[in-house]
Amino acid sequence: MPVPKFLSLLQQANLQNALRESEDAHQRQRILMLLLRNDGKTYEEIVNFIGCSYRSVAHWCVCGNPDDLESFKDQRSKGNYRKATDAYIEQLLVVVEQSPSELGYEFGRWSTARLALHLEQETQIKLSSVQVGRILRQKKYGYLWAKYSLEEKQDPEKRRTFKAQLEAELAATAASWEQLQVWFWDESGFSLRVIRRKQWGKQGKRKQLSGKRSRGRVNVMGGLRYHDRHQQCYFIEQGNGDSFYENMLKLNQFVKQEWIGKGNIEIEFEESEMRIVIVLDNASYHKKQEVIARLSEECPNLELWFLPPYSPDYNLIELVWHSCKEFIAHRLFQSVEELRELLDRLLNQGELKIKWQRKVKNKGNGLLAS
Repeated sequence: MPVPKFLSLLQQANLQNALRESEDAHQRQRILMLLLRNDGKTYEEIVNFIGCSYRSVAHWCVCGNPDDLESFKDQRSKGNYRKATDAYIEQLLVVVEQSPSELGYEFGRWSTARLALHLEQETQIKLSSVQVGRILRQKKYGYLWAKYSLEEKQDPEKRRTFKAQLEAELAATAASWEQLQVWFWDESGFSLRVIRRKQWGKQGKRKQLSGKRSRGRVNVMGGLRYHDRHQQCYFIEQGNGDSFYENMLKLNQFVKQEWIGKGNIEIEFEESEMRIVIVLDNASYHKKQEVIARLSEECPNLELWFLPPYSPDYNLIELVWHSCKEFIAHRLFQSVEELRELLDRLLNQGELKIKWQRKVKNKGNGLLAS
């Protein structure tokens, strides 16, 4: 906090001259704050005299540079900020109703960040994504989830039976994970396009949008270990029997090396009581008999548990995919390599933060994460 009489005579003269001649009311007010503080007035006295906030007085009395009168001006006036005009808002409402592909973009959903960037290029008016979102809400737009449900296709009895068996295994691995590990396994794709199913649209309406995301795609296959939430993910060209077999071997080798690291003998691993339960969906290449036979012979510790049909909510790794896609949804990537690098940090280096207790419909069962 500046002490009284901290301004030199020359600084006072320059400030008083600017106070008389400046046409910027905000600049004059801020200069007056500094002059009053130099005369020994407290912040509270300046607040009461000028009628502004305490925070403003505290800021400008410290940050205002008496040797640089430009420092008392609002920096937004230099062009970093523009107020949304009626024409801007009108164009925003037109653009948000269009598909991004109609304007030559590769992504499939509008986010406020992408809307702001597009409108800036079109109008030279720069607004933040928060400001754009505020305008849309004022115009009765909302960011809505598309409808999605699998309940009509599910078999309740099969689900109850599987869940009871799975919960028994989870309880066992929590008590003795050195003899039993449960891994939730799945594949997912990440795209340069916006991958969330939310979109901007008029409240009360839901658009029919294409889910095609074939260009600029990174495919991932991996597992989530239940007892410590460890993620082991691998990048693949595509999901098929060969990539599934190869990555099952990698996962088995990873668990085996951990087991050896605890002082066990390598050749005894296959004969040990260690069980590795893999919970996975019913993709056709997961159930290829030749793949299952080879895994049974080469990895006798592995057990494949197939989910009931249409039950991704019993696969806990779905929460990992959902959280990762939510994290990257509004980011702009220059290349597939940039996307892949970020995915590696999120999925394999522990940078992804997951709210395990959230229960997202058809995206992983929060009850299993408790």
